[in-house]
Amino acid sequence: MANLPKRGLVTALALFLVDQVIKWAVTGPMGLRSLGDVREIMPIFNLRFVPNYGISLGLLTADSNASRWALVAMTGAIALAVAFWMTRERNPVDQVALGCVLGGALGNIIDRVRFGYVVDFADLHFGEWRPFLVFNVADAAITIGVLVLLARALLVRDRPAPVEKSNA
Repeated sequence: MANLPKRGLVTALALFLVDQVIKWAVTGPMGLRSLGDVREIMPIFNLRFVPNYGISLGLLTADSNASRWALVAMTGAIALAVAFWMTRERNPVDQVALGCVLGGALGNIIDRVRFGYVVDFADLHFGEWRPFLVFNVADAAITIGVLVLLARALLVRDRPAPVEKSNA
């Protein structure tokens, strides 16, 4: 148990809980439960209920019960692969990034199991221009985690372990 990626697991759990609590608050006490329900928070940010039946960018829309469960299985397999990778990863920054991806994936998987869709609600806009589709905390966590992993893979070189000299 000593080799568990504690930072990554804590990150995953924290993001999962924050995602689920905010989704509950938006759809429960705030009453955003139907497509089109909107609450303006700031001039550039609204809470807008959008049930997402697909994955990123509206791809692979689950328009049947079979496709819904296929998406659950596919995203579940990805989450398992990320969790496995996290147990093998020794770099703490990468563990946290993988925790972001795992926590976000689990938050969206739970939505799809419970409701048949993912609850999206964050609507960032500048006038009529929206740089992103409506998203949620889980989506943001996945995106940030993937960007950190990509940036580290492309831009950061870990120092190699020092070579031990023999006394021969």
